[in-house]
Amino acid sequence: MNFELSEEQELMRDSFARFLDEQSSTVRVRAAMPSGFDAKMWREFAELGALSIRVPEDAGGLGLGLLDAALLMEEAGRTLVSGPLAETLVSARLLALLGGQDDLLSRVLAGQAVASIALHDIAQQPLQWIAGGAVAEAVIARKGDEVVLVAVGADDRRAEENLASTPLAEIALGSLPAISLGQGTQAVAQFAQAVEEWKLLIGAGLAGIGREALKLAAAYASQRKQFGQFIGQFQAISHPLADLLCEVDGGKFLVWRAIRNIADGAPEAGAAVSIAAWWNAEAAGRAVAQALHTFGGYGLTTEYDIFLYNLRAKAWPLVFGDPQLLLAEAGRRLYGSEKVALPEAGDCPIEFDLGDDARAIAAEINAFFEKNVTPQMREKFHYSWEGYNPEIHRKLAQAKLLFPGLPKEMGERGLAPYAKIAAMDAFEHQGYNTPAANVAQMVALIIHRFGSDELRKEVLSKLMAGEAIASLGYSEPGSGSDVFAAQCKATREPDGSWRIDGTKMFTSGANLASYVLMLCRTNPDVPKHKGLTMFIVPLKAEGVTIQPVYTFQDERTNITFYDGVRIPDSWRLGEVDGGVRTMSASLELEHGGGFSKVMRAMLKAAEQLCRELQRDGKPLIESTSAQSRLARSMANLWVSDVLAFRAQWTIAEKKPNHAFGPMAKLFSSEKFLTDARDLLDLTAPHSLSKRTGPAGFLNQCYRHAQGTTIYGGTSEVHRSMIAERALELPRTRA
Repeated sequence: MNFELSEEQELMRDSFARFLDEQSSTVRVRAAMPSGFDAKMWREFAELGALSIRVPEDAGGLGLGLLDAALLMEEAGRTLVSGPLAETLVSARLLALLGGQDDLLSRVLAGQAVASIALHDIAQQPLQWIAGGAVAEAVIARKGDEVVLVAVGADDRRAEENLASTPLAEIALGSLPAISLGQGTQAVAQFAQAVEEWKLLIGAGLAGIGREALKLAAAYASQRKQFGQFIGQFQAISHPLADLLCEVDGGKFLVWRAIRNIADGAPEAGAAVSIAAWWNAEAAGRAVAQALHTFGGYGLTTEYDIFLYNLRAKAWPLVFGDPQLLLAEAGRRLYGSEKVALPEAGDCPIEFDLGDDARAIAAEINAFFEKNVTPQMREKFHYSWEGYNPEIHRKLAQAKLLFPGLPKEMGERGLAPYAKIAAMDAFEHQGYNTPAANVAQMVALIIHRFGSDELRKEVLSKLMAGEAIASLGYSEPGSGSDVFAAQCKATREPDGSWRIDGTKMFTSGANLASYVLMLCRTNPDVPKHKGLTMFIVPLKAEGVTIQPVYTFQDERTNITFYDGVRIPDSWRLGEVDGGVRTMSASLELEHGGGFSKVMRAMLKAAEQLCRELQRDGKPLIESTSAQSRLARSMANLWVSDVLAFRAQWTIAEKKPNHAFGPMAKLFSSEKFLTDARDLLDLTAPHSLSKRTGPAGFLNQCYRHAQGTTIYGGTSEVHRSMIAERALELPRTRA
């Protein structure tokens, strides 16, 4: 896996960024209005090679790849470049590939002439809106089975006022002089490739616009005070920005993923292009609207730059038409028979493959389940503690598959981060989510790091052998996600032992476990986060009472009461009043992933059910509406994947981490919930049933998804983390 650009790409991006910061400042962008074209900047930009990066070297260009062009477009979006950059990049490449227009190509590459592209067949739509049409002297268009170059005179490209003051024009291309650039299958395919490339480049540009708009909003919210506080401290301001940061970053990575798919020849590459374009149009539109709203009434004035981002984000993609057409297109490419010619990707160092070690551990886990698990066992598998099977648990421990990610010094495999991801995927594929194993692993790691010799001998050895499991005692009836508000008391006795009194809520698995990892108040006279200590408490100890709490998710949790429970000091973990440091190891594990694995299983179930159900005499999956909705769920799944991959890559490679784990968890849990709701609707009324099969699984997913926005910290907690760490907003929590 790799999210790092090559050294050459970093240098190229930095070079273009420096140029655009100076020559496409908002002062220059405003000066270029209302035409929307800065001719001087355009020529100087061309001198840097910006317009030639996708033109092959033998035609006088730089011959760079799609990712290079996408990086350029991100910077162009960030700086609102005044000119039809995406259209020029694809037009210049088309002129080079089709040939015969050397003079026009050389002038385009020098910034002395503008050529644009008609995105729809002029045989069917002779009158079209053309990006850059107000300044273009030529437009490349498809006309049936022919690709033509339409000459556009000054009288034919009349500029008019438009939403974002871009050089847009509606041109009657069908009635203007045209020459043939190519005819037949190959020429039409090259034109189709150019249109697909345009979608990716516009998507990248929109990601740049959205990211910069959020940055401007966060900066303003960190300076503007209202009611005696910075407005960025109000969660009503910070939380929507945090949500949109996940969507905007996800959009950028969807473009990168589509380029990687094209390079790999992946079957979903065509759909990935459509999804990347649709997603970024949607995400940027919402991001700039929320950013402008952050400025309040000032955002409506032309004194602040945010309105420029708002209008440009809507204008750039709409030249294609309704962005929802792109989602429908993705649906046809995923679930229909639509095929498309895709552009050459070029060099792409971005990599989402987990590697050979990951494939090996996944194969080993799959083989284990094939050998050791019966159909009767599978019938009882469940995503919660209800699916815990002591026999499988012990056998996994014996095969060193129970905790394969724990370090070798603990006697385990010490899998690399990417192999750990693959192992989790394999367990999900088998339907055995093993929260019992996940929590036992967490507790084992903490005991290994902070436990006494006695704890390691008495408890750790049993956890590692699969002979015992543990529960978590963090939440309390009055504290919820604010674990630092714990009031369950641990009082030191004269003999040095501890007496524990209090109540813990949501101690899931306590009815099955032997131990609970407990966070207790040991000092009420210091700030709440400083007076906590962590302990291991045997659940069979005198004074422990476990009462069931049932949820509508077919999952049992518990409320546990501790009345004078005595434990020796050797069962304390870490320093007295040092529980936050001890607990940080477990929070680190909880905040590193997401729910894309179960989202993938849910989508597969929905696809299966849509193939089985009939609507209007044909399978539901042939419906345009169903295809679009499944494609939207696929988009959410892909973004969940890439955000989780970034978080894991950052940890593995020890890169700066700007709340990437909370972003992955927040986004995936929220989209799991919205998709579960929508897919339940799509397949109704069959989805009401709990019968075995895809309908019952969708039913379960809807109920399961409710809790994922709460597990490991609520979405509100994660939004605050993202706002503070990634957007550098003032602290929103006490």
